[in-house]
Amino acid sequence: MKTQIRTVKQVAELIKTGKTLLIAGDEKLLKQLPKGSWIAGTIPYLMDYSGGIFTESELFITELPGYVLSTKQVVYDDDSISSVYSDAYTNGFSVIIMPSGSDIHSSFSLNSGKYHGFANKPLVGWVSGINLDKAEYSTPKVFDGKTGNSFTDQAVVLHACLPSNKIAYVDIINIFEEGTGDELTFPVDGFLTRDVLVNGRRKNFAEYLEVNKISLKQPLVTDSFGTMLNTSFKKIENNKVYFYAPVYANTVYKIAKPIEDYVYEFFKQIPVGISKKVVFSCNCILNYLYAELEGRPTFSFAGPITFGEIAYKLLNQTMVYLSVDEVV
Repeated sequence: MKTQIRTVKQVAELIKTGKTLLIAGDEKLLKQLPKGSWIAGTIPYLMDYSGGIFTESELFITELPGYVLSTKQVVYDDDSISSVYSDAYTNGFSVIIMPSGSDIHSSFSLNSGKYHGFANKPLVGWVSGINLDKAEYSTPKVFDGKTGNSFTDQAVVLHACLPSNKIAYVDIINIFEEGTGDELTFPVDGFLTRDVLVNGRRKNFAEYLEVNKISLKQPLVTDSFGTMLNTSFKKIENNKVYFYAPVYANTVYKIAKPIEDYVYEFFKQIPVGISKKVVFSCNCILNYLYAELEGRPTFSFAGPITFGEIAYKLLNQTMVYLSVDEVV
């Protein structure tokens, strides 16, 4: 994986030479880049091999490998995003970036599992964000390098075609497991709820979390066919609980077991030798904050710190990575 933190001038030179790039960084920097084969999303939080970094003066780039045969960039809105799998190359992978809090973010999160061809081709990506200290007057954006345009309510996707001797895989590292507590279900799908069914009995969820002294750093976890998936807490306000990803009705959740050492738990789950095969990776802003990752390395992985990770669908508090291997 050729990933680097670089200045605007250095990234512009790479674009001019025809390199295909995935870029993360501050909006004012992204606006200075020339048109070319790149897509980008706003975020000042980055993960380099040396550790977590906050910067508004440099960009993080992931350069696509030379064996990629061709690429195409597509901008999707609410109406067209359902074709994201249909538009992908037969053998390849797709990287998607969408703005946090946008309608397309919500729509994708709730409906991606219903898209034609869902999960039949590798799709990874991330939700762009902002400096948390400037949240009141900043808006997450994505950029289409082909036109130079930026968007607050659309998704940009780079579809990549692989040769027949290569194949792409999508994986996640999730250090959270289901706790041993109550079974929690919710009456409707959504990013917020007032009520929860606790072992089948309806209660106010905000009161339940307070009475049971549950930390909002511990996400909800559900077992999806043997894979643990998280839904992270955003806030409690006006007796309602808000999430960074939707909960789904009739899905059984549990509060996650507490984590003592984030980095150590990540390290335990990293497959041996995977770093040489990784093409793209990203990590969640909540992991960055709760684990105090600034200046702490996460070993083989580097990439944007995100407001949500995408591995076919929207995830929270995970590390997502895409690897490319030889066809056996």
